Amino acid sequence: MGAVAEKRNSTAFRDSANKALGLNPQDANISKAYLLVGFIALLLGGVMGVIQGLNRAGVLELPTWLNYYQILTAHGLLLVVVMSSFITIGYFYAGFSHTLGGLLPKVRKMAWIGFGLKIFGFVLVVIPVLMNEASVMYTFYPPMAAHPMFYFGLVFIVLGVWMLAAGAFVNVANWRKNNKGQHLPILAFFGTGVFVLLVGATAFVAVEVIFMIIPWTLGWVDGINVMVSRTLFWAFGHTAVNIWYLTAVSAWYVIIPKIIGGTRFNDYLTRVVVIALVIMNITGGFHHQIIDPGISLSIKYMHVFMSLAIGFPSLMTAYAMFRVFERTGRRKGGKGALGWLKKLPWGDVRFLAPFIAMAAFIPAGAGGIVQSTNQLNQVAHNTMWVVGHFHLTLGMTVVMTFFGISYWLVPLVFKRVLTPAMNKVGIIQTILWTIGMTIMAFSMHAVGLFGSPRRTSFTTYGDFSSTLGWDPYMSAIGVGAVMLAIAGVLQIYAVFNMMFFAPKGKTEFPIADVEPDEAPTPYFTERWGVWVVLMLIVVAMAYVPPLIDMIVNAPPGSPPFKTW
Repeated sequence: MGAVAEKRNSTAFRDSANKALGLNPQDANISKAYLLVGFIALLLGGVMGVIQGLNRAGVLELPTWLNYYQILTAHGLLLVVVMSSFITIGYFYAGFSHTLGGLLPKVRKMAWIGFGLKIFGFVLVVIPVLMNEASVMYTFYPPMAAHPMFYFGLVFIVLGVWMLAAGAFVNVANWRKNNKGQHLPILAFFGTGVFVLLVGATAFVAVEVIFMIIPWTLGWVDGINVMVSRTLFWAFGHTAVNIWYLTAVSAWYVIIPKIIGGTRFNDYLTRVVVIALVIMNITGGFHHQIIDPGISLSIKYMHVFMSLAIGFPSLMTAYAMFRVFERTGRRKGGKGALGWLKKLPWGDVRFLAPFIAMAAFIPAGAGGIVQSTNQLNQVAHNTMWVVGHFHLTLGMTVVMTFFGISYWLVPLVFKRVLTPAMNKVGIIQTILWTIGMTIMAFSMHAVGLFGSPRRTSFTTYGDFSSTLGWDPYMSAIGVGAVMLAIAGVLQIYAVFNMMFFAPKGKTEFPIADVEPDEAPTPYFTERWGVWVVLMLIVVAMAYVPPLIDMIVNAPPGSPPFKTW
């Protein structure tokens, strides 16, 4: 009994010391590394983006040694895969350290092993991209084929993700063992959901790459089942988008209320939202394949329903956030129907950037409904509309939330403070990014409705009259890209200033408390084993029947193609 009591006292002391210090210094080093790589990827990916934008506008002609589709592949991988995943991991590992009393020594080792695996994998991916041997774009599915090294790199990236997920689960299990009957801290609860989805999503792409694409590109098999590979990719790709969204939502629920001086919305509802998003997120991938042949209408309709079902926790989130804003504003003296808006800290970039991100999700979500609807998808599919939608969801909703997070997380892990000067830079950067992305994304939506295809370099199509009408929109896309490049440079400047030059000091980890009189959350929300089993059942319902049909009734298969 004495040993048990001593262990509990030790754990309690570690928890209290960790909360007082913010982060264990060894744990902070892990987040430092992930954040540093994430923002370097933002810089490089941003350069690729502005080159793309100027090329699509017809302003910049690429040199013969640089292919447009090289740029497109690099842009997508750097921002969609590298930046998003590294910032997500740096953020949640800091959250695990802060809320769970520090990372276990073995979890730190797992985090560094995962870091090494991911970096090694990205090096393998980048080499063939630079050599123009892997210009297969972000989606990288057959029949286009990259150099085998590209796919080996993807395998190491997935192994790194699995190692990090295992580390997160080990730390959570250890906390639960030492805190029986207690609710997992809310940020760690979000993190658990994110890592469950990361494992589920990458399992699909791992099967595709290891068992299908690598043997195909090495010449061990003559053909590949294109429908199966596309389906496995979109089971991953659809989930990846929602992983980033769930990460952003965690900051909206947990961090933003503290920054504005308020309290969290109902803890019970918050956990239900996380559970719903985890159970329903992986399904719905076929809504990206609505116009693909070889998939029955009943399967497509089922996936559309599952995609739209995610709208329910999203609507719950919208209500919860604006209820928090109103409640906080009124407590600060806001009067009348909208007087509470004036009481919100609009001059604080830690609030302004995520608030705009939330607002951007309204048109972004509406665009997702369009793309999940059969008749409307026939118009929008494979046009610039899709690119505009993606830039609203990732480039605004997710990335701007990440920017807002960076203004407290970077000073926290580097033991510095956010200065008024950097806050001002952040406000300017946020405004520029918002204007640039609005111009670019809505121009993409508009020109997509006129039929402009995505994934194509600049062309006048032989000066065909209808396509010349796209040029003003393409010019607007170029203007937006330049503004985003300027805003991106400001963001990188602010981040590196906060990393290495800002004054030393203590920054709070801003986690909001619940309302004092709130009813206790039922403990069944902690039954993660049940939620994972339910998720697997729903995934099996969605994917097992169509995949069996695609395999049993498989076409002859496609040889590899190099189209660039």
